[in-house]
Amino acid sequence: MKSSSRYRWSVLAIFFIFILLHQADKLLIGPLTPIIMKDFNINMAQMGLVSTGALFVGAVFYLFWGYLSDRFSRPKLLALAAFIWGSTTWLNAIARTYPAFLVTRSSTGIDDSSYPGLFSLVSDYFGPKLRGIVYGILQFTQPLGYLIGMLLGLFLAGAIGWRGVFYFTGSLGIVMAVVIYFGVKDVPRGQSEPEMEEIDIQGHYEFKWETAKALFKKPSLRLLFIQGFFGVFPWNAITLWIFVYLADERGLNETTQYIVMAIAVVVLAIGYPIGGALGDYFFKRDKRGRLYVSMVGVLLGAVFLWFALNVPENNVLLFTVLLACTAFFMPFASPNVVSTVYDITLPEVRSTAVSVQYFIESLGAASAPLIAGLIGDRTSLKDAFLWICTSTWVLCAIFFFVTSLYINKDIGTLRGQMTDRAESERLAQQSGPQEVA
Repeated sequence: MKSSSRYRWSVLAIFFIFILLHQADKLLIGPLTPIIMKDFNINMAQMGLVSTGALFVGAVFYLFWGYLSDRFSRPKLLALAAFIWGSTTWLNAIARTYPAFLVTRSSTGIDDSSYPGLFSLVSDYFGPKLRGIVYGILQFTQPLGYLIGMLLGLFLAGAIGWRGVFYFTGSLGIVMAVVIYFGVKDVPRGQSEPEMEEIDIQGHYEFKWETAKALFKKPSLRLLFIQGFFGVFPWNAITLWIFVYLADERGLNETTQYIVMAIAVVVLAIGYPIGGALGDYFFKRDKRGRLYVSMVGVLLGAVFLWFALNVPENNVLLFTVLLACTAFFMPFASPNVVSTVYDITLPEVRSTAVSVQYFIESLGAASAPLIAGLIGDRTSLKDAFLWICTSTWVLCAIFFFVTSLYINKDIGTLRGQMTDRAESERLAQQSGPQEVA
């Protein structure tokens, strides 16, 4: 049975709150980095290793969560992920030594990789023509969560300490576990595809290893996987080290740091739904549209970042404006990459497809904070941002362009497969309920 329009938007609202709070907890480490470094008396390379550890654990668990999400109930798995989020954050707050902090912080990466199941479930509530804006809305929560993390770091850390902040955000994870478990229901995989619009799906399309292996035969998907390895370098380098850069290399006081970053984060948040909406708009006119929007976004992000980092330290206003311009274009690719993956993959392997995408991204991202810290120790964080961000964004633009040469064929293949399934469903309903292969 098709889900009501009102219910699917309520599910989206629950997931919006879940990701918002989860991202606030996950990204809180950035604003709290100076306090934590002072508490444990560690250098930038050691702090970089903390984030690298969490990213490495998350990378390993992407494949685990993706496989389970294509096999079992996605809402129950997401509820489990929320419970793990709360539990590991509490453990991280308990740690009293740097080695213990490193281990417990790394364990928080377990739940960070549960999103493929969430995005897969959302794809079964919303069809291809809306997915860009829907994923843009969900990913809007990432910078908004970062902003909330900044506010928590500013107003709570001084009063209850960074450990107290972690206890608070960990408790929110437990609450969200209960809400998702009782408030979200699973739906048939593929129910929102255009070919299934007039059909109540009776067949059970289950994960098969043959179908999963076929993902790697799609040229456009292989190119997106490779692009993802480089595409997240800038995000992870900037997320961890931006406050240290603003304080140590630009000489900004704490209040100015938060003002500059608040402006950048708000603009960044706006970029997600706008990038997704533009991807939907051009996708309706040309199946390569999402990739073109992604390509333009990363190129303009690289250009504005280069200009921002070369602004003299005393010109705070110009730096803030150029950093905001960078932030606006940075997220254009994100909702369009997820939507493009779903444009070319069968519903029963979509969690797996995105988990592979994120696994490869995490392999690249896991080294970014450490590399940036090493460069920062030897030269400057400005050099680290310039070398890491501009080079990888230009490389990603090249991959998006090459992917656009193959995307039409791969989309056509999926549409043909869904047409065949729709016909099988009609025949099955005429002869009575049965399993559709």
